[in-house]
Amino acid sequence: MNYQNITVAGSGVLGSQIAYQTAFKGFNVTVYDINDEALKNAQDRITKLKPFYQQDLGASQEEVDAAYARLTFKSNLAEAVADADLIIEAIPEVVKIKTDFYTNLGKVAPAKTIFATNSSTLLPSQFAEATGRPEKFLALHFANTIWKNNTAEIMKHPGTDMKIFDEVVAFARAIGMVPLPLYKEQPGYILNSLLVPFLDAAESLLVKEVADPETIDKTWMIGTGAPLGPFAILDIVGINTAYNIVEAKAAASGDENMKKLANLLKTEYIDKGKLGRATGEGFYKYPNPSFAKPDFLKG
Repeated sequence: MNYQNITVAGSGVLGSQIAYQTAFKGFNVTVYDINDEALKNAQDRITKLKPFYQQDLGASQEEVDAAYARLTFKSNLAEAVADADLIIEAIPEVVKIKTDFYTNLGKVAPAKTIFATNSSTLLPSQFAEATGRPEKFLALHFANTIWKNNTAEIMKHPGTDMKIFDEVVAFARAIGMVPLPLYKEQPGYILNSLLVPFLDAAESLLVKEVADPETIDKTWMIGTGAPLGPFAILDIVGINTAYNIVEAKAAASGDENMKKLANLLKTEYIDKGKLGRATGEGFYKYPNPSFAKPDFLKG
C-alpha cells in the first residue's frame, strides 16, 4: 500500500472526522464538497475536533495543527481528485445522489484511483457499475468518533480485486483503525447489522407513543449498564442520516409507522434545525444533555 494522497468526498460529521484522522496520521487529504459554504462548515467542524485529539489521545498543539495543515478544501470535483490515490465517499445515504456522484467521479478521477464508499446501509454492488472501475471499488466504513471508536469495516463486492481489498485493509491500519475485513456483502456490515435493529426498535417505541426518548434511553442504560441510550446514539449519528434511512425504508415497504416516523423526524427535528449533537440539539440539548447528569438514572 503506497497511498499518499487521499480525497474525502462529503464533509459532514463523519466525512470531516475521516479527513482529519487521515491527515493526523500523516497523509495529504483533500476535502471535497459541493460548494464553498459546505467547505466553510467543514473547516469549522474539523477545527473543533482538535481539542478531542488533545484530550482523548494526548496529542500536542503542534500535532493537531500539523494535521490540519495537511488538509486542503475544494468544491471542484476534478481538482479535488486530480492526484488521489484513494477517494473515500461520505455523501448522503440516497441512491440517486451516490449513483450520480460515482458516474461523474469516474469521468474525472485518474485511472490509478481507488474508490471506497463509507455508506452505512447501501451495498457497494449497487454502485460498482456506475464507478466505471468495479474492480477498484469497495466499502470502507467507519464508526462515529473515529479517533476513539476506531473500527474500519472493509467490505468487498463480487467484482473487487483482492489486491485492492488488501491494500485498503493496510490503509485502514495505517490511519490508526482496527481493520475488520468482510469478504461477503452484508447490508449494514457487522456494526450496523447489530446497531440498526436496536435503533429501529427505539424509534418504533417513540413513533407508537409508547414512551419518550429520555425514558427509553434511561431504560436501556439502567438495564444494560450502557453509557448511552439509543436516542443519544441517534444524536451522534445525526438526525439527517436517521431520516434518510427511515425514508428509504418507508418508500420500499409502504409501512405506515415508518412513514409516520419519517414525518416526525422531518417536521419536529430537521425542519427546526435539530440535527443532533453537531448542531447543539437533537433529541437532547448539548453540551449538557440530560442523560449526562448525575441524577438521570435515578427514580
